[in-house]
Amino acid sequence: MFELVIGLEVHTQLNTKTKIFCSCATSFGEEPNTNVCPTCLALPGALPVLNEEAVKKAVSFGRAVNAKINQTSVFNRKNYFYPDLPKAYQISQFDIPIVENGELFIKLGEENKRIGITRAHLEEDAGKNIHEASFSKVDLNRSGTPLLEIVSEPDLRSADEAVAYLKKLHSIIRFLDISDANMQEGSFRCDVNVSIRPKGDEKFYTRVEIKNLNSFRFVQKAIEYELARQSAAWEDGTYAQVVVQETRLFNTTNLTTRSMRGKEDSAEYRYFPDPDLLPVVLKPSMLEASLPELPDEKKARYMSELGIKESDAEVLITSLELSRFFESLIARKLSPKLCVTWLTTELMGLLKGELTIENSPINANKLGDLIARIEDGTISAKAAKEVLAFVFENVNFSIDEAIDKLGLKQVSDDLAIEKIIVEVLEKNADKVAEYKNGKDKLFGFFVGQVMKEGKGAFNPAKVNELLKAKLG
Repeated sequence: MFELVIGLEVHTQLNTKTKIFCSCATSFGEEPNTNVCPTCLALPGALPVLNEEAVKKAVSFGRAVNAKINQTSVFNRKNYFYPDLPKAYQISQFDIPIVENGELFIKLGEENKRIGITRAHLEEDAGKNIHEASFSKVDLNRSGTPLLEIVSEPDLRSADEAVAYLKKLHSIIRFLDISDANMQEGSFRCDVNVSIRPKGDEKFYTRVEIKNLNSFRFVQKAIEYELARQSAAWEDGTYAQVVVQETRLFNTTNLTTRSMRGKEDSAEYRYFPDPDLLPVVLKPSMLEASLPELPDEKKARYMSELGIKESDAEVLITSLELSRFFESLIARKLSPKLCVTWLTTELMGLLKGELTIENSPINANKLGDLIARIEDGTISAKAAKEVLAFVFENVNFSIDEAIDKLGLKQVSDDLAIEKIIVEVLEKNADKVAEYKNGKDKLFGFFVGQVMKEGKGAFNPAKVNELLKAKLG
């Protein structure tokens, strides 16, 4: 009955060494109010100086999403009071942002959908309020950290689309290496604007903003809750009273939203050009710098050059770390298909809880050693799973040491295998006669018997080769 209309505002902290308007180090988790200076603290007479690296990173993002890069952009003062904003204004961009009119494409099922990006502008982050018992503290270490705010068009129509967009955006930012985009640390956080309308209606109705969501799951749940809340208000006739333009917070315990404050329109921020900062005029070199290989390009290369299935290539580009791990494997000239299987299915299947590909007990070198031992016939694929599980728990063992300890090395010695083949064929003389009379399916029976007698230690390829020779 109702259609969702969703627009997202993503704030990503840029991974520069220093803040956007001063030389203080950007930081996370350090002692409060240690990485500050007169500019961060807005002391009288302190003047901002723009960080060129932040501008370069914003430009690279704009190019990655096919956006218009404004050769000249302007910084403004966005006026509002909050305890963690000492100046009582934020230096941001308003009417002339550095990036506008971009796009990215998401895929749900078989459908590729274009999502417009209205703008991406540079601004400074605020500090952080810490609420304890009946009092609050202010930490200004974060104040002045460079932010890129990325604003989408209201083109998203479901929670699933919103999450797909965020994951694609997150992937692009990581592959560009302009931010660590760590959602738990707040360097990639999202404000969600949600409204509903009757299906078929093209009008935009009252939207609410859900502030500072820092996980894909919470974005999903917040949108689903708002759909239910706004739909119920529409149906019982209280929509105009219940759904008002406001900022809401998401409760991560009971998965509901609650009102935080009224939502201002842009006019209420009294934007005006910052008198302490000149317009930003880009150097031509910034528009010509090469970009790294982006997720969609990497996916296409994996499919065309390595023969990897689209679904597997999609998995490999979900994170920069996973893609780098895979690249390390194929650099050793190992089978791409084996690398995909042992990375995305076998190793990833063992990573649970706090373990991720970044802190996996098994690195690319060790997994590559395992795959190499499968390829050269030292161990079977079945035995390799046992070896992988063992070295996962016993990280000091090399792959070869684990194979020896577990006694899983395959026997490829012709004489040892031939001896067992002769014994098996002598025990099953009647079946040998049937095989030679055209009952070819018995070959699998002979293979199974030889492998059984060899207690699974024989190389299957060698068994097949020698058995065929014996049977003629």
